[in-house]
Amino acid sequence: MGDPGLFTPHSVTWQMHGDPMMWVAGVRALYLQALHPRAVRGVLQNSDFRRDAWGRLMRTVNFVGTTTYGTTEAAERAGARVRKIHRTLTATDPQTGERYGVDEPGLLLWVHCAEIDSYLHVLRRSGFPLTDAQADRYIAEHRVSARLVGLEPETVPASRAELAAYFETVRPQLAAGPEAREVDDFLLRPPTHPLLIPAREVLWRRVAQLAYAALPPYAHELYGRPAPAPTVVTRRLRATGALLRGIPARLRWQLPPKHILRAMARLGPGARPAPYKVG
Repeated sequence: MGDPGLFTPHSVTWQMHGDPMMWVAGVRALYLQALHPRAVRGVLQNSDFRRDAWGRLMRTVNFVGTTTYGTTEAAERAGARVRKIHRTLTATDPQTGERYGVDEPGLLLWVHCAEIDSYLHVLRRSGFPLTDAQADRYIAEHRVSARLVGLEPETVPASRAELAAYFETVRPQLAAGPEAREVDDFLLRPPTHPLLIPAREVLWRRVAQLAYAALPPYAHELYGRPAPAPTVVTRRLRATGALLRGIPARLRWQLPPKHILRAMARLGPGARPAPYKVG
């Protein structure tokens, strides 16, 4: 048997991150992360995401895939790269002139918690079967990914209750400033080739709207854009989840960067992620 990596096929993370609704969850995370002015400022002032939207998205997907399904060495190497990049980046508050590092623990913690909350919320709400205890286990497992980006694991929420308490604490710092509006506009209308604009309007916009609708109510209030009733959103999430999960996994996993297929080749067919293995 090869190296099972940091999470191993026995983890909740291993099973969850193979689910196709992770794409919708990732967009929700971007919407949520953009509501922290200092965090989103660090992204916009150090990124050409409008010109390299696909590249940035794939780098994020590759990082999550590597840390979940890659070898221990590959995951640690990916984390070291991220920490090295973050150490060199700064952002400036346009109102006060304050210059700060994007690797401030508070900012890293916000990005981490917004991601984990989004992954867990969207997958559970769309029909991925998880008990409350398994959801807590998933959150606790991601103290590992928090360490990779530079956080002290003991400072990171390790249960649903701790995660909820964290969001209550940080909510007064959140706002939908001009940077968040720019992210919102970008997610609804990402730059694309003129021939692909119809597909963007039909497919991508629906994904972005569903991800936005899955945000917590306070996020809708901050953005100032309403969302359908929670029961409607849940119904749409479950319908989308059923549709995407109906696509054969082997076909879905052929899309780059193919981390799951490589993990199965390394560890054997028993490493195949599946919801029923969570227990």
